[in-house]
Amino acid sequence: MKQYYSSHPSPLGEILLVADDTGLTGLHFVDQKHFPKDADTWTLHAGHPVLSAAREQLDEYFAGRRRTFDLPLAARGTPFQRQVWALLCEIPYGTTTSYGALAAMLGQPTASRAVGAANGRNPIGIIVPCHRVVGSAGALTGYAGGLERKEALLALETGQRALALAPAPG
Repeated sequence: MKQYYSSHPSPLGEILLVADDTGLTGLHFVDQKHFPKDADTWTLHAGHPVLSAAREQLDEYFAGRRRTFDLPLAARGTPFQRQVWALLCEIPYGTTTSYGALAAMLGQPTASRAVGAANGRNPIGIIVPCHRVVGSAGALTGYAGGLERKEALLALETGQRALALAPAPG
């Protein structure tokens, strides 16, 4: 299925949003780990309705005016990964949980490493809030976009930090 993309500035760096005809398939920082290998097959389409809605909702989120996203999601992954990603969407704004807690919610209490691996491969960061998962002792661990971004997102959600776009140079 054909995928479309648009670039979007954010307070945490340039984001590429990706969608197909069924929904949003990706949200990637341009310099993140696990960047999709098929990016060279995407077609630029800034006017795609899902991409336009995603840009608007992200701006509202970064401005502190949105706590949940209302977008059709079409993440591609294994059945286990999709189960983990669905659980991520249930973590409330401003809260965190652990990999072990997610594994227990799946009925697989010894699968925290597998949950961590699935979390790390989440293709729709921020909107599918993998940044809300922390280590068992509350430590910030792993985030494909970088720990500084994870920390900034958690600070935004707990009201400790505002995120705004830097003014354009010039």
